[in-house]
Amino acid sequence: MAAVITSTIKLASGYEIPRLGFGVGSLSNVIILLGTSPFAPSRTDMILPSPPEETERCCLEALKAGYCHLDSAAVYLNEAGCGSAIRASSIPREQIFFTSKVFDISYYQAKAQIDASLAESGLDYIDLMLLHKPMGGSENRKGAWKALVEAAEAGKVRSIGVSNYGVHHLKELEQHIGELEAERGGKGKGGIISINQVELHPWLGRKDIVDWCTQRGIAIEAYCPVVRGTRFEEPSVKKLADKYNKTPAQILIRWSLDKGFIPLPKSVTPLRISENAGVFDFNLTPEEVRELETDEYSPAASWDPTVMKLEE
Repeated sequence: MAAVITSTIKLASGYEIPRLGFGVGSLSNVIILLGTSPFAPSRTDMILPSPPEETERCCLEALKAGYCHLDSAAVYLNEAGCGSAIRASSIPREQIFFTSKVFDISYYQAKAQIDASLAESGLDYIDLMLLHKPMGGSENRKGAWKALVEAAEAGKVRSIGVSNYGVHHLKELEQHIGELEAERGGKGKGGIISINQVELHPWLGRKDIVDWCTQRGIAIEAYCPVVRGTRFEEPSVKKLADKYNKTPAQILIRWSLDKGFIPLPKSVTPLRISENAGVFDFNLTPEEVRELETDEYSPAASWDPTVMKLEE
């Protein structure tokens, strides 16, 4: 059967995740304090969060357009608006996949954040909880992961994973899972990595991360899949947009889907929210997928934690 917007893939946890998600990060850009890291956003990138009703409006537009997957995070300060939209929609809770993320990386901070996210969103459970970044040091990363494992065991979250993890971070996490299994009573007690969410598009292919995750059955979510609109005039994109009578954004989202990723496009405009969902009536050929790919390293986001050293 042909894929539709509600099509899902099974995660390593056993739960299903919709193939397309609606990202809400850009709906409430916030002041993010990352110390003196050269990868931190500049002050010109920092604005205050939008009101909860604006997040609710955008999420309701997305749900109306057929999305059933909302991607939020504690640091976005918009979990309340997402929860309000879920309740205000006519869609049963179990048919909407909701993601949030822990930003402050340590055992006690992660444990507290999971409870805070449940309270803020007003939801009984979170479908997917991620560690938002790999910074914080090895012991804190292990502790934060342990907090996610315990939350999954308690039924507070259903699946767990990471965001912005490079291969060296993922290898360390594998080691931490083995340690937790030994400490907590055997196989499976160290948790299951269901997702790694990273910036991904034709100008940031991350073959090393993609290959590592694919070999281990870890699903890959792609943020900034339309490169914040900065590549719409690329000849390779325009050619395919003309061929399929689609927008450049739709071509890039389709590329992500055809690569096997879970793209998370963002928009506050009703028309674009709807357009970005209209990508299930065509496919790119394997040759077209390859033609769009480049060897560039060109992040659209202001930071790239995947390259951070383990000690950071």
